[in-house]
Amino acid sequence: MRVLIVVNTRSGGGDSGLYYFVRALGTSGAEITLRFCDGTRSLESLVDDAAAFDRVVAAGGDGTASALCYALRDTEIPILVYPAGTANLLALNLNMPNEPRALADVALLGQQVRFDLGELARPAAPNGPLIRSGFAIMAGAGYDASIMEAAQQFKATIGAAAYLMAAVSNLAPTASFFELELDGVHISTDGIAVLLVNFGRIQFDLPVANGADPRDGLFQVAVLRTRNVVELLPAIIAAFSGAQKIPGIDVYQASRVSVAAEPKLRMQYDGEVIDAFTPFEACILPGAANLLLPSDSPYAD
Repeated sequence: MRVLIVVNTRSGGGDSGLYYFVRALGTSGAEITLRFCDGTRSLESLVDDAAAFDRVVAAGGDGTASALCYALRDTEIPILVYPAGTANLLALNLNMPNEPRALADVALLGQQVRFDLGELARPAAPNGPLIRSGFAIMAGAGYDASIMEAAQQFKATIGAAAYLMAAVSNLAPTASFFELELDGVHISTDGIAVLLVNFGRIQFDLPVANGADPRDGLFQVAVLRTRNVVELLPAIIAAFSGAQKIPGIDVYQASRVSVAAEPKLRMQYDGEVIDAFTPFEACILPGAANLLLPSDSPYAD
């Protein structure tokens, strides 16, 4: 078996056990190719020959995994999500193990399951061509992007707790008036963020939108209608308790979405804050990613 491992050297802040993972693959007879990404080359260019391999391993954070899934979309190439970042939300949702030997077993013997991806489109400049990028977990604009941006400086030292620190440090996020198009249906609303959810669980295993299914060809579109962090507390408590209806969060479903906001809001996808603001468009790419899963994943057959 030929395995291509793409390692994002800028992801995470500690030892992810990658040496022991490679050793476990090698002692099982796999032929391994390692490629490293430090930001000077695109991740996409590192997998332009992926069809020559039996497996591709995305070793990094959620941005790394999403970029590789998007680069290999609509192919049959199995992808292993190796949790080597800070939050590792995609690995969390898939219930990937953390132990290198167990991850090697999934790489070699894991079940292949197809999942939806999201495709985000935003203008490079006013009236300019659209820039397209893919995401696996969720994309959004507003409070979520401000949390991601503020957490960057602390991720290397305190890990996932950086997101909690960033959240409580912004007690009064910017509120906007939203104009949404959801599969052709127009909705006017307001709030502090709009999230397009594919996989539904975020940091600390908190569900953002109950009912999110990354295989149903639909986004859960969540609008955070609270005005400040204090008003979010009942929503967080309800989410942890498993309530189907979370106060302060309106949830819709759609496969094609456009979002405009006044004032304009910063955007993010899968934890990557981008130098772009609303408006944007997004669509679901049904079954575009072929992921390897452990037998105890909630998505394993």
